[in-house]
Amino acid sequence: MKLIDILNNIEYKCNNFQPNFEISDIIFDSRKAITPSDMFVCLKGFTFDSHDFAGELYNKGVRVFAVQQDISLPDDAVKIVVDDTRKFLALSSANFFGRPAEKLNTIAITGTKGKTSVSFMLKSVYEAAGHKVGVIGSTGTYIGDKEYETANSTPESYLLHKYYKEMLDAGCDTAIIEATSQGFKMDRTYGIEFNTGIFTNLSPDHIGGNEHKDFEEYLNCKKMIFDQCKKVIINADSDNYDEIINGITCPLITVSEDSLKNPDYSFGNGEFHVGDNKLTTQFTFAEDNISAEIDLKTPGRFSLCNAALAAACARRDGLSYNEIKQGLSKAFVKGRMEIVPIEKDYTVIIDFAHNEFSVKTLFDTIKLYNPKRIISVFGCGGNRSKLRRYGMGEVIGANSDLSIITSDNSRFEKIEDIISDILIGMHKTDGKYEIIPNRRDAIKEALRIASKGDIVLLIGKGHEMYEEIEGVQYPFDEREVVFTSLRELEQQGDL
Repeated sequence: MKLIDILNNIEYKCNNFQPNFEISDIIFDSRKAITPSDMFVCLKGFTFDSHDFAGELYNKGVRVFAVQQDISLPDDAVKIVVDDTRKFLALSSANFFGRPAEKLNTIAITGTKGKTSVSFMLKSVYEAAGHKVGVIGSTGTYIGDKEYETANSTPESYLLHKYYKEMLDAGCDTAIIEATSQGFKMDRTYGIEFNTGIFTNLSPDHIGGNEHKDFEEYLNCKKMIFDQCKKVIINADSDNYDEIINGITCPLITVSEDSLKNPDYSFGNGEFHVGDNKLTTQFTFAEDNISAEIDLKTPGRFSLCNAALAAACARRDGLSYNEIKQGLSKAFVKGRMEIVPIEKDYTVIIDFAHNEFSVKTLFDTIKLYNPKRIISVFGCGGNRSKLRRYGMGEVIGANSDLSIITSDNSRFEKIEDIISDILIGMHKTDGKYEIIPNRRDAIKEALRIASKGDIVLLIGKGHEMYEEIEGVQYPFDEREVVFTSLRELEQQGDL
Protein backbone atom coordinates (compact mmCIF):
# COMPACT_ATOMS: atom_id res chain seq x y z
CA MET A 1 0.00 0.00 0.00
CA LYS A 2 1.23 3.50 -0.81
CA LEU A 3 2.36 5.59 2.16
CA ILE A 4 -0.10 8.36 1.30
CA ASP A 5 -3.00 5.88 1.61
CA ILE A 6 -1.80 4.59 4.98
CA LEU A 7 -1.73 8.20 6.21
CA ASN A 8 -5.29 8.95 5.08
CA ASN A 9 -7.17 11.14 7.61
CA ILE A 10 -4.19 11.22 10.00
CA GLU A 11 -2.55 14.47 11.16
CA TYR A 12 1.23 14.42 10.79
CA LYS A 13 4.32 16.31 9.74
CA CYS A 14 6.94 14.75 7.52
CA ASN A 15 10.37 15.45 6.14
CA ASN A 16 11.51 13.88 2.86
CA PHE A 17 7.90 12.92 2.18
CA GLN A 18 7.55 10.17 -0.44
CA PRO A 19 3.80 9.64 -0.90
CA ASN A 20 4.15 6.77 -3.38
CA PHE A 21 6.56 4.75 -1.24
CA GLU A 22 5.17 1.21 -1.21
CA ILE A 23 4.75 -0.09 2.34
CA SER A 24 4.64 -3.89 2.65
CA ASP A 25 3.90 -4.00 6.39
CA ILE A 26 3.72 -1.97 9.59
CA ILE A 27 6.13 -3.05 12.32
CA PHE A 28 6.03 -1.87 15.94
CA ASP A 29 8.30 -4.42 17.62
CA SER A 30 12.00 -3.91 16.87
CA ARG A 31 12.65 -7.60 17.59
CA LYS A 32 10.55 -8.71 14.64
CA ALA A 33 12.00 -9.51 11.23
CA ILE A 34 11.90 -6.36 9.16
CA THR A 35 12.43 -5.46 5.49
CA PRO A 36 13.33 -2.15 3.77
CA SER A 37 9.73 -1.76 2.59
CA ASP A 38 8.29 -1.87 6.11
CA MET A 39 7.24 1.18 8.10
CA PHE A 40 8.47 1.15 11.68
CA VAL A 41 6.34 2.81 14.37
CA CYS A 42 8.38 3.87 17.40
CA LEU A 43 6.46 3.27 20.66
CA LYS A 44 7.22 4.32 24.22
CA GLY A 45 6.47 1.61 26.77
CA PHE A 46 6.74 1.34 30.55
CA THR A 47 10.30 0.03 30.45
CA PHE A 48 11.47 0.66 26.87
CA ASP A 49 11.40 3.21 24.10
CA SER A 50 11.78 1.88 20.58
CA HIS A 51 12.80 5.34 19.36
CA ASP A 52 16.19 4.24 20.72
CA PHE A 53 16.36 1.46 18.08
CA ALA A 54 15.54 3.58 15.04
CA GLY A 55 19.19 3.98 14.05
CA GLU A 56 19.78 0.24 14.25
CA LEU A 57 16.74 -0.42 12.07
CA TYR A 58 17.87 2.21 9.57
CA ASN A 59 21.13 0.29 9.24
CA LYS A 60 19.05 -2.81 8.41
CA GLY A 61 17.44 -0.96 5.53
CA VAL A 62 14.30 0.59 6.97
CA ARG A 63 13.58 4.05 5.56
CA VAL A 64 10.10 4.98 6.85
CA PHE A 65 9.64 5.76 10.54
CA ALA A 66 6.75 7.12 12.60
CA VAL A 67 7.97 9.01 15.68
CA GLN A 68 6.61 11.22 18.45
CA GLN A 69 9.92 12.84 19.38
CA ASP A 70 12.89 14.15 17.50
CA ILE A 71 15.41 11.48 16.58
CA SER A 72 18.54 11.71 14.49
CA LEU A 73 18.39 9.80 11.20
CA PRO A 74 20.13 10.31 7.83
CA ASP A 75 18.44 12.69 5.36
CA ASP A 76 17.07 9.92 3.14
CA ALA A 77 14.90 8.57 5.98
CA VAL A 78 11.19 9.42 5.86
CA LYS A 79 10.23 10.66 9.34
CA ILE A 80 6.50 10.91 10.02
CA VAL A 81 6.13 13.02 13.15
CA VAL A 82 2.91 12.68 15.18
CA ASP A 83 1.77 13.65 18.67
CA ASP A 84 1.18 10.05 19.80
CA THR A 85 2.55 7.02 17.98
CA ARG A 86 0.19 4.59 19.74
CA LYS A 87 -2.79 6.44 18.31
CA PHE A 88 -0.97 6.64 14.98
CA LEU A 89 -0.43 2.87 15.03
CA ALA A 90 -4.16 2.34 15.56
CA LEU A 91 -5.24 4.68 12.75
CA SER A 92 -2.58 3.62 10.24
CA SER A 93 -3.24 -0.07 10.91
CA ALA A 94 -6.94 0.46 10.25
CA ASN A 95 -6.07 2.07 6.91
CA PHE A 96 -3.51 -0.60 6.04
CA PHE A 97 -6.03 -3.41 6.46
CA GLY A 98 -8.85 -1.59 4.68
CA ARG A 99 -10.79 -0.39 7.75
CA PRO A 100 -12.31 -3.82 8.39
CA ALA A 101 -14.05 -2.89 11.65
CA GLU A 102 -16.45 -0.67 9.72
CA LYS A 103 -17.68 -3.71 7.76
CA LEU A 104 -18.43 -5.86 10.81
CA ASN A 105 -20.98 -5.82 13.60
CA THR A 106 -18.45 -4.95 16.31
CA ILE A 107 -19.17 -5.65 19.98
CA ALA A 108 -16.77 -4.60 22.76
CA ILE A 109 -17.08 -5.92 26.31
CA THR A 110 -15.43 -4.30 29.31
CA GLY A 111 -15.70 -4.78 33.07
CA THR A 112 -13.73 -6.28 35.93
CA LYS A 113 -15.34 -9.69 35.71
CA GLY A 114 -17.33 -11.59 33.11
CA LYS A 115 -15.84 -10.32 29.83
CA THR A 116 -14.81 -13.76 28.58
CA SER A 117 -18.02 -15.46 29.67
CA VAL A 118 -20.20 -12.85 27.98
CA SER A 119 -18.03 -13.10 24.83
CA PHE A 120 -18.62 -16.82 24.44
CA MET A 121 -22.28 -16.58 25.37
CA LEU A 122 -22.66 -14.01 22.60
CA LYS A 123 -20.73 -16.21 20.18
CA SER A 124 -23.03 -19.15 20.89
CA VAL A 125 -26.19 -17.04 20.59
CA TYR A 126 -25.22 -15.31 17.33
CA GLU A 127 -24.10 -18.60 15.80
CA ALA A 128 -27.46 -20.12 16.75
CA ALA A 129 -29.00 -17.30 14.70
CA GLY A 130 -26.86 -18.19 11.67
CA HIS A 131 -24.13 -15.58 12.04
CA LYS A 132 -20.43 -16.29 11.66
CA VAL A 133 -18.59 -14.88 14.64
CA GLY A 134 -15.00 -14.04 15.50
CA VAL A 135 -13.85 -13.59 19.12
CA ILE A 136 -10.77 -11.84 20.52
CA GLY A 137 -10.01 -12.08 24.22
CA SER A 138 -8.06 -13.49 27.12
CA THR A 139 -8.38 -17.13 26.04
CA GLY A 140 -7.20 -16.38 22.49
CA THR A 141 -8.47 -15.26 19.10
CA TYR A 142 -11.02 -17.46 17.33
CA ILE A 143 -11.74 -17.07 13.61
CA GLY A 144 -13.63 -19.96 12.06
CA ASP A 145 -11.61 -23.10 12.75
CA LYS A 146 -8.46 -21.11 13.54
CA GLU A 147 -7.29 -20.25 17.02
CA TYR A 148 -4.42 -17.92 17.92
CA GLU A 149 -2.80 -17.31 21.28
CA THR A 150 -2.92 -13.69 22.39
CA ALA A 151 -0.40 -12.01 24.67
CA ASN A 152 -3.05 -9.49 25.79
CA SER A 153 -6.82 -9.79 26.15
CA THR A 154 -7.03 -6.71 23.93
CA PRO A 155 -4.23 -7.07 21.38
CA GLU A 156 -2.13 -4.20 20.06
CA SER A 157 -4.08 -2.16 17.53
CA TYR A 158 -2.16 -3.55 14.53
CA LEU A 159 -3.07 -7.11 15.52
CA LEU A 160 -6.65 -6.12 16.28
CA HIS A 161 -7.19 -4.76 12.77
CA LYS A 162 -5.30 -7.70 11.27
CA TYR A 163 -7.69 -10.09 13.03
CA TYR A 164 -10.70 -8.03 11.92
CA LYS A 165 -9.47 -8.29 8.31
CA GLU A 166 -9.03 -12.05 8.67
CA MET A 167 -12.54 -12.32 10.09
CA LEU A 168 -13.93 -10.52 7.06
CA ASP A 169 -11.98 -12.75 4.69
CA ALA A 170 -13.30 -15.82 6.54
CA GLY A 171 -16.89 -14.69 6.06
CA CYS A 172 -17.54 -13.41 9.59
CA ASP A 173 -20.17 -10.72 10.03
CA THR A 174 -19.82 -10.28 13.81
CA ALA A 175 -16.68 -9.52 15.82
CA ILE A 176 -16.57 -9.66 19.62
CA ILE A 177 -13.63 -8.37 21.67
CA GLU A 178 -12.72 -8.06 25.31
CA ALA A 179 -11.86 -4.38 25.78
CA THR A 180 -9.67 -4.12 28.86
CA SER A 181 -8.70 -1.07 30.87
CA GLN A 182 -5.11 -1.55 29.71
CA GLY A 183 -6.35 -1.81 26.14
CA PHE A 184 -8.04 1.57 26.44
CA LYS A 185 -5.11 3.10 28.31
CA MET A 186 -2.67 1.98 25.61
CA ASP A 187 -4.98 3.13 22.76
CA ARG A 188 -5.30 -0.36 21.28
CA THR A 189 -8.92 0.29 20.24
CA TYR A 190 -8.37 3.96 19.35
CA GLY A 191 -10.35 5.16 16.34
CA ILE A 192 -12.90 2.31 16.33
CA GLU A 193 -16.59 3.07 16.79
CA PHE A 194 -18.15 -0.14 18.07
CA ASN A 195 -21.75 -0.92 17.24
CA THR A 196 -22.37 -2.08 20.80
CA GLY A 197 -20.50 -1.90 24.09
CA ILE A 198 -21.22 -4.05 27.14
CA PHE A 199 -20.17 -3.01 30.66
CA THR A 200 -20.38 -6.01 33.00
CA ASN A 201 -19.34 -4.61 36.40
CA LEU A 202 -16.59 -2.68 38.16
CA SER A 203 -14.55 -3.21 41.31
CA PRO A 204 -10.93 -2.38 42.21
CA ASP A 205 -8.40 -4.47 40.27
CA HIS A 206 -5.25 -4.10 38.15
CA ILE A 207 -4.02 -1.34 40.47
CA GLY A 208 -0.30 -0.98 41.12
CA GLY A 209 2.87 -1.93 39.29
CA ASN A 210 2.69 -1.29 35.55
CA GLU A 211 -1.10 -1.34 35.51
CA HIS A 212 -3.11 1.55 37.04
CA LYS A 213 -1.87 3.96 39.69
CA ASP A 214 -5.23 4.07 41.51
CA PHE A 215 -8.92 3.19 41.23
CA GLU A 216 -9.75 6.55 39.66
CA GLU A 217 -7.45 5.88 36.72
CA TYR A 218 -8.81 2.33 36.40
CA LEU A 219 -12.39 3.66 36.37
CA ASN A 220 -11.61 6.37 33.83
CA CYS A 221 -9.92 3.90 31.49
CA LYS A 222 -12.95 1.60 31.68
CA LYS A 223 -15.26 4.54 30.96
CA MET A 224 -13.50 5.16 27.66
CA ILE A 225 -15.82 2.52 26.20
CA PHE A 226 -18.64 5.08 26.28
CA ASP A 227 -16.70 7.34 23.89
CA GLN A 228 -16.23 4.55 21.37
CA CYS A 229 -19.67 2.94 21.14
CA LYS A 230 -22.95 3.80 19.46
CA LYS A 231 -24.72 2.34 22.49
CA VAL A 232 -23.71 0.55 25.70
CA ILE A 233 -25.56 -2.23 27.52
CA ILE A 234 -24.75 -2.00 31.21
CA ASN A 235 -25.31 -4.01 34.37
CA ALA A 236 -27.23 -1.55 36.54
CA ASP A 237 -26.59 -3.73 39.61
CA SER A 238 -22.82 -3.26 39.46
CA ASP A 239 -20.86 -1.85 42.36
CA ASN A 240 -19.82 1.74 41.62
CA TYR A 241 -22.68 2.09 39.12
CA ASP A 242 -23.25 5.78 39.80
CA GLU A 243 -19.57 6.51 39.27
CA ILE A 244 -19.56 4.50 36.05
CA ILE A 245 -22.41 6.44 34.43
CA ASN A 246 -21.52 9.87 35.84
CA GLY A 247 -21.12 12.33 32.97
CA ILE A 248 -21.96 9.77 30.28
CA THR A 249 -23.81 10.96 27.15
CA CYS A 250 -23.71 7.67 25.23
CA PRO A 251 -27.11 5.91 24.95
CA LEU A 252 -27.43 3.37 27.77
CA ILE A 253 -29.45 0.15 27.83
CA THR A 254 -29.84 -1.17 31.37
CA VAL A 255 -30.00 -4.74 32.63
CA SER A 256 -30.93 -5.47 36.25
CA GLU A 257 -32.27 -8.08 38.63
CA ASP A 258 -34.11 -5.29 40.47
CA SER A 259 -37.39 -4.36 38.76
CA LEU A 260 -37.59 -1.18 40.90
CA LYS A 261 -34.73 0.24 38.81
CA ASN A 262 -37.00 0.08 35.75
CA PRO A 263 -34.35 -1.57 33.58
CA ASP A 264 -34.75 -2.09 29.86
CA TYR A 265 -34.20 -5.81 30.47
CA SER A 266 -34.66 -7.73 33.70
CA PHE A 267 -33.72 -11.19 34.92
CA GLY A 268 -34.42 -13.31 37.97
CA ASN A 269 -35.98 -16.46 39.42
CA GLY A 270 -32.63 -18.22 39.36
CA GLU A 271 -32.66 -21.95 40.15
CA PHE A 272 -29.50 -23.93 40.80
CA HIS A 273 -29.25 -27.71 40.59
CA VAL A 274 -26.66 -30.43 41.20
CA GLY A 275 -26.59 -33.76 39.39
CA ASP A 276 -24.41 -36.14 37.36
CA ASN A 277 -21.28 -34.11 38.13
CA LYS A 278 -23.02 -31.01 36.73
CA LEU A 279 -24.07 -27.72 38.24
CA THR A 280 -26.86 -26.19 36.17
CA THR A 281 -28.78 -22.91 36.21
CA GLN A 282 -32.17 -21.72 35.00
CA PHE A 283 -33.57 -18.17 35.07
CA THR A 284 -36.15 -15.81 33.58
CA PHE A 285 -35.19 -13.03 31.14
CA ALA A 286 -37.73 -10.33 30.34
CA GLU A 287 -38.41 -7.09 28.47
CA ASP A 288 -41.68 -5.18 28.58
CA ASN A 289 -44.41 -7.87 28.54
CA ILE A 290 -42.23 -10.59 27.00
CA SER A 291 -40.29 -13.15 29.01
CA ALA A 292 -38.47 -16.42 28.48
CA GLU A 293 -37.16 -19.24 30.66
CA ILE A 294 -33.50 -19.86 29.87
CA ASP A 295 -31.26 -22.85 30.71
CA LEU A 296 -27.51 -22.44 31.17
CA LYS A 297 -24.64 -24.91 31.20
CA THR A 298 -22.57 -22.39 33.17
CA PRO A 299 -23.37 -22.50 36.88
CA GLY A 300 -23.92 -19.73 39.37
CA ARG A 301 -25.69 -16.47 40.02
CA PHE A 302 -23.11 -14.41 38.16
CA SER A 303 -23.97 -16.42 35.04
CA LEU A 304 -27.50 -15.02 35.20
CA CYS A 305 -26.24 -11.45 34.76
CA ASN A 306 -23.69 -12.43 32.10
CA ALA A 307 -26.38 -14.27 30.14
CA ALA A 308 -28.82 -11.39 30.55
CA LEU A 309 -26.26 -8.93 29.14
CA ALA A 310 -25.67 -11.24 26.17
CA ALA A 311 -29.41 -11.67 25.64
CA ALA A 312 -30.00 -7.91 25.77
CA CYS A 313 -27.30 -7.35 23.15
CA ALA A 314 -28.84 -10.01 20.93
CA ARG A 315 -32.32 -8.54 21.30
CA ARG A 316 -31.03 -5.09 20.29
CA ASP A 317 -29.58 -6.73 17.18
CA GLY A 318 -32.96 -8.28 16.36
CA LEU A 319 -32.36 -11.90 17.39
CA SER A 320 -35.34 -13.97 18.50
CA TYR A 321 -35.96 -15.47 21.91
CA ASN A 322 -35.68 -18.97 20.47
CA GLU A 323 -32.25 -18.16 19.05
CA ILE A 324 -31.15 -16.70 22.38
CA LYS A 325 -32.42 -19.70 24.36
CA GLN A 326 -30.77 -22.17 21.98
CA GLY A 327 -27.46 -20.32 22.03
CA LEU A 328 -27.27 -19.83 25.79
CA SER A 329 -28.16 -23.46 26.48
CA LYS A 330 -25.00 -24.51 24.62
CA ALA A 331 -22.60 -21.76 25.70
CA PHE A 332 -19.39 -22.96 27.32
CA VAL A 333 -16.28 -21.07 28.37
CA LYS A 334 -13.04 -22.95 28.94
CA GLY A 335 -11.60 -22.19 32.36
CA ARG A 336 -14.66 -20.32 33.65
CA MET A 337 -16.50 -22.48 36.19
CA GLU A 338 -15.36 -25.45 34.10
CA ILE A 339 -16.33 -28.80 35.60
CA VAL A 340 -13.73 -31.52 35.01
CA PRO A 341 -15.48 -34.72 33.84
CA ILE A 342 -14.43 -37.32 36.42
CA GLU A 343 -16.32 -40.34 37.70
CA LYS A 344 -16.24 -39.41 41.37
CA ASP A 345 -18.80 -38.48 44.00
CA TYR A 346 -17.21 -35.05 44.39
CA THR A 347 -16.82 -32.21 41.88
CA VAL A 348 -13.65 -30.57 40.53
CA ILE A 349 -13.97 -27.08 39.06
CA ILE A 350 -11.35 -25.03 37.19
CA ASP A 351 -11.81 -21.28 37.28
CA PHE A 352 -9.74 -18.29 36.19
CA ALA A 353 -10.63 -16.19 39.26
CA HIS A 354 -7.47 -14.23 40.00
CA ASN A 355 -8.51 -11.24 42.11
CA GLU A 356 -10.50 -10.55 45.26
CA PHE A 357 -13.73 -9.67 43.45
CA SER A 358 -13.72 -12.71 41.17
CA VAL A 359 -13.01 -15.17 44.00
CA LYS A 360 -15.84 -13.64 46.05
CA THR A 361 -18.13 -14.23 43.09
CA LEU A 362 -16.81 -17.76 42.70
CA PHE A 363 -17.61 -18.67 46.31
CA ASP A 364 -21.04 -17.04 46.14
CA THR A 365 -21.71 -19.32 43.18
CA ILE A 366 -20.37 -22.50 44.75
CA LYS A 367 -22.36 -22.05 47.95
CA LEU A 368 -25.61 -22.02 45.97
CA TYR A 369 -25.05 -25.77 45.45
CA ASN A 370 -24.54 -26.56 49.17
CA PRO A 371 -21.25 -28.49 49.00
CA LYS A 372 -20.21 -30.61 51.98
CA ARG A 373 -16.76 -29.00 51.95
CA ILE A 374 -14.88 -26.56 49.73
CA ILE A 375 -11.22 -27.39 49.13
CA SER A 376 -9.38 -24.58 47.31
CA VAL A 377 -6.07 -24.83 45.50
CA PHE A 378 -4.63 -21.45 44.55
CA GLY A 379 -1.63 -19.16 44.23
CA CYS A 380 -1.01 -15.64 42.94
CA GLY A 381 0.98 -14.36 39.98
CA GLY A 382 4.48 -13.00 40.34
CA ASN A 383 5.31 -9.38 39.48
CA ARG A 384 1.73 -8.36 40.11
CA SER A 385 -0.01 -6.28 42.79
CA LYS A 386 0.55 -7.36 46.40
CA LEU A 387 -2.94 -6.07 47.23
CA ARG A 388 -4.37 -8.83 45.05
CA ARG A 389 -2.50 -11.43 47.12
CA TYR A 390 -3.74 -10.05 50.44
CA GLY A 391 -7.33 -9.90 49.19
CA MET A 392 -7.33 -13.37 47.66
CA GLY A 393 -5.74 -14.87 50.76
CA GLU A 394 -8.40 -13.37 52.98
CA VAL A 395 -11.41 -14.22 50.82
CA ILE A 396 -10.31 -17.78 50.04
CA GLY A 397 -9.32 -18.42 53.66
CA ALA A 398 -12.69 -17.20 54.92
CA ASN A 399 -14.71 -19.29 52.47
CA SER A 400 -12.81 -22.58 52.21
CA ASP A 401 -12.84 -25.54 54.56
CA LEU A 402 -9.24 -26.06 53.48
CA SER A 403 -6.95 -23.92 51.34
CA ILE A 404 -3.86 -25.36 49.68
CA ILE A 405 -1.54 -22.48 48.81
CA THR A 406 0.69 -23.15 45.83
CA SER A 407 2.30 -21.59 42.75
CA ASP A 408 0.58 -19.75 39.90
CA ASN A 409 2.95 -18.16 37.38
CA SER A 410 5.58 -16.93 39.83
CA ARG A 411 7.40 -15.31 36.90
CA PHE A 412 10.52 -13.61 38.26
CA GLU A 413 9.54 -13.61 41.93
CA LYS A 414 10.36 -16.21 44.55
CA ILE A 415 7.36 -18.41 45.27
CA GLU A 416 8.14 -18.12 48.99
CA ASP A 417 7.71 -14.33 48.85
CA ILE A 418 4.39 -14.62 47.04
CA ILE A 419 3.10 -17.15 49.57
CA SER A 420 4.19 -14.86 52.42
CA ASP A 421 2.03 -12.09 50.95
CA ILE A 422 -0.93 -14.46 50.57
CA LEU A 423 -0.58 -15.47 54.22
CA ILE A 424 -1.00 -11.85 55.33
CA GLY A 425 -4.58 -12.07 54.08
CA MET A 426 -5.05 -15.72 55.09
CA HIS A 427 -4.09 -14.97 58.71
CA LYS A 428 -6.98 -12.48 58.97
CA THR A 429 -9.25 -15.54 58.91
CA ASP A 430 -9.60 -18.78 60.88
CA GLY A 431 -9.30 -20.77 57.67
CA LYS A 432 -7.24 -23.95 57.66
CA TYR A 433 -4.48 -24.10 55.09
CA GLU A 434 -1.54 -26.10 53.81
CA ILE A 435 1.41 -24.90 51.77
CA ILE A 436 2.48 -27.08 48.84
CA PRO A 437 4.57 -24.92 46.43
CA ASN A 438 4.43 -27.40 43.53
CA ARG A 439 1.02 -26.91 41.90
CA ARG A 440 0.87 -30.44 40.52
CA ASP A 441 1.46 -31.87 44.00
CA ALA A 442 -1.07 -29.45 45.49
CA ILE A 443 -3.80 -30.61 43.10
CA LYS A 444 -2.99 -34.25 43.79
CA GLU A 445 -3.28 -33.68 47.55
CA ALA A 446 -6.66 -31.96 47.15
CA LEU A 447 -7.96 -34.92 45.16
CA ARG A 448 -6.57 -37.36 47.71
CA ILE A 449 -8.52 -35.84 50.60
CA ALA A 450 -11.73 -35.01 48.71
CA SER A 451 -14.82 -37.02 49.62
CA LYS A 452 -18.49 -37.34 48.69
CA GLY A 453 -20.27 -34.01 48.29
CA ASP A 454 -17.09 -31.91 48.29
CA ILE A 455 -16.17 -29.34 45.66
CA VAL A 456 -12.49 -28.96 44.79
CA LEU A 457 -11.71 -25.55 43.33
CA LEU A 458 -8.60 -25.08 41.18
CA ILE A 459 -8.37 -21.30 41.21
CA GLY A 460 -6.38 -18.96 38.99
CA LYS A 461 -5.26 -20.87 35.89
CA GLY A 462 -8.55 -21.25 34.05
CA HIS A 463 -7.88 -21.46 30.33
CA GLU A 464 -4.10 -21.08 30.71
CA MET A 465 -2.11 -24.11 29.62
CA TYR A 466 1.23 -23.23 31.18
CA GLU A 467 3.10 -22.43 34.38
CA GLU A 468 5.44 -19.46 33.95
CA ILE A 469 8.68 -19.53 35.96
CA GLU A 470 11.70 -17.28 35.37
CA GLY A 471 10.44 -16.20 31.97
CA VAL A 472 9.80 -19.75 30.71
CA GLN A 473 6.30 -21.11 30.11
CA TYR A 474 6.16 -24.79 30.98
CA PRO A 475 3.19 -26.83 29.66
CA PHE A 476 0.58 -27.23 32.39
CA ASP A 477 -2.99 -28.34 31.65
CA GLU A 478 -4.94 -28.67 34.89
CA ARG A 479 -7.41 -31.06 33.29
CA GLU A 480 -4.60 -33.49 32.45
CA VAL A 481 -3.09 -32.97 35.89
CA VAL A 482 -6.41 -34.00 37.46
CA PHE A 483 -6.72 -37.13 35.29
CA THR A 484 -3.09 -38.12 35.84
CA SER A 485 -3.27 -37.51 39.59
CA LEU A 486 -6.40 -39.63 39.94
CA ARG A 487 -4.75 -42.51 38.06
CA GLU A 488 -1.67 -42.28 40.27
CA LEU A 489 -3.73 -42.16 43.46
CA GLU A 490 -5.71 -45.20 42.36
CA GLN A 491 -2.51 -47.10 41.60
CA GLN A 492 -1.14 -46.13 44.99
CA GLY A 493 -4.34 -47.20 46.73
CA ASP A 494 -4.91 -43.68 48.11
CA LEU A 495 -8.45 -43.31 46.79
